[in-house]
Amino acid sequence: MDYGMSNRLSRVMGPGRAVMLAVDHGYFQGPTTGLENLRRTLTPLIPYADSLMLTRGALRTSVDPEERVPIVLRVSGGTSVLKELSNETLTTSVEDAVRLNATALAVSIFVGSDNERQTLANLSGLVDEAEGCGIPVLAVTAVGREMNRDARYLALACRVAAELGARIVKTYYCEEFEKVVDACPVPVVIAGGKKLPEKEALELAEKAMAKGARGVDMGRNIFQSSDPVAMIKAVRAVVHDGVPAGEAIRIFEGGKVPPAP
Repeated sequence: MDYGMSNRLSRVMGPGRAVMLAVDHGYFQGPTTGLENLRRTLTPLIPYADSLMLTRGALRTSVDPEERVPIVLRVSGGTSVLKELSNETLTTSVEDAVRLNATALAVSIFVGSDNERQTLANLSGLVDEAEGCGIPVLAVTAVGREMNRDARYLALACRVAAELGARIVKTYYCEEFEKVVDACPVPVVIAGGKKLPEKEALELAEKAMAKGARGVDMGRNIFQSSDPVAMIKAVRAVVHDGVPAGEAIRIFEGGKVPPAP
């Protein structure tokens, strides 16, 4: 593995574990709750994120060039919540990603959907081009409404992503998650998924890390929290320090900013 690829992977994954902050929801959901003003949401969270997952438009408008946080650039899309989400294409060139100094590139695959072949071709083509520039590709195993989020399906999707060249895979936590990790030869990070009560989100992170995940890529469970900064600090305690969720929730409660009088 060349220096550029190794350096970028180490920046995204840190010392073996990673708290990635996903704020790319607007590319298909528009002004998602909590991300109506992206810059306002992001600014206080950036110091606690190991990397940011977002689109090029969000990066250009909402992150200052002086920031040193690694960028996982979302480069697939093309549909909104008003249409079939799996019908994606590549929306950002590797050339533009290089201009933006992206650390890694993110693309969704929809294994089992009608558009499976297209999304897997998106991943393969992106890997071909990005590898030539020393940029790792993160594959997101998106799940349609008709798919079960069980170990058998997720292991299939993650393995396919790795076989096609993804350097990191983002997927969902499930029962027997260790089987998913064991079958995937590249690092696996978990998606936070829908908004959960803070303690449940911390328990999700704790269980995933115990079963072999290398990190989390959380969005709504951080930026939709009653106190996003306190929540990302608590998530970091679980992921990086191995703090149990029962203790991490006290970190969250203790770090909450009291409401203005």
